[in-house]
Amino acid sequence: MALADHHRRPLRSLRLSLTDRCNLRCAYCMPEEKYHWLPRADILQFEELSRLVDAFTALGVDRLRLTGGEPLLRQDLPELVAALAAKPAIRDLALTTNGLRLAPVASALRRAGLDRITLSLDTLDPARFQRLTRRDDLARALEGLAAAQEAGFTGTKLNMVVIRGFNDDELLPMLVLGRRYGAQVRFIEYMDVGGASGWSMAQVVPKQEILERLTEAFGAPPEPQAGRGSAPATEYRLADGSACGIIASTTEPFCGDCDRSRVTADGMWFLCLYAVAGHDLRGLIRRGADDAELRRHLSQVWSSRADRGAQERAALHLEQRTAQPGQAASFHHEMHVRGG
Repeated sequence: MALADHHRRPLRSLRLSLTDRCNLRCAYCMPEEKYHWLPRADILQFEELSRLVDAFTALGVDRLRLTGGEPLLRQDLPELVAALAAKPAIRDLALTTNGLRLAPVASALRRAGLDRITLSLDTLDPARFQRLTRRDDLARALEGLAAAQEAGFTGTKLNMVVIRGFNDDELLPMLVLGRRYGAQVRFIEYMDVGGASGWSMAQVVPKQEILERLTEAFGAPPEPQAGRGSAPATEYRLADGSACGIIASTTEPFCGDCDRSRVTADGMWFLCLYAVAGHDLRGLIRRGADDAELRRHLSQVWSSRADRGAQERAALHLEQRTAQPGQAASFHHEMHVRGG
């Protein structure tokens, strides 16, 4: 039985960041020109990551997502995937990527035991892609998506952050792309995560509006599918028989079902995407804690978890939510450090 927190939410899903670095500079994640990077000596080694995963799985974690930054920047990644895939407690091993470095390693990752890939792609227009990411690399992202299909991956997700006035006219083209490559598109409401992104509620295309647009396009309302559970996306069946997901974390926070936590590349454990402070697991490991002490610490921290960050953020007055402080004072407050 999985360990439960203060609100009886189980510890089931872990997002493990492998690096804080990224080869894109997306406006909603890394809007600043320059960033401070985590010292390389602080980054968890593969053996440390494996040991952490063992401690988490002993307490009920059975879903593991590798993320970043951009996780494919980490050297020898198939080696880590193989070690994690060999752990019998992990029933779902996934990776989130922007796809730019995926094509050369997709087959190796599949052979190593990676179950699924989620590719983040917000526009199919080359000029928009360059505006959003400050890189002219749309073609490489699409090559990565094709490579995932060729390598035999199934259950691929294609994540699109929908931003009003920027890419909200691309819902249907993204669905067409997803069908072509056997990937389910997930439309994500533009999230307010603080920092210097310049987020405003006016840029959010709410779930209800997305559904209305899909109804108009397909001639019938999308049908919600049962069984979302703790997954962030609600799945819908479209009139043509295809499916898509919508993640409505801005207008309909799902804190009550959240079983996710995340560990940064340097071993800080955050119990919520919006958490102000984390828990230093690297320090615990490197000062010699044994496995029992590590599990005991994780259990104590999760048992007292009461975070409802998205709901609390949504309850703030709009002027508080749109006041952007600029680059975060701490490494760990940056989204590219915390992971997606």
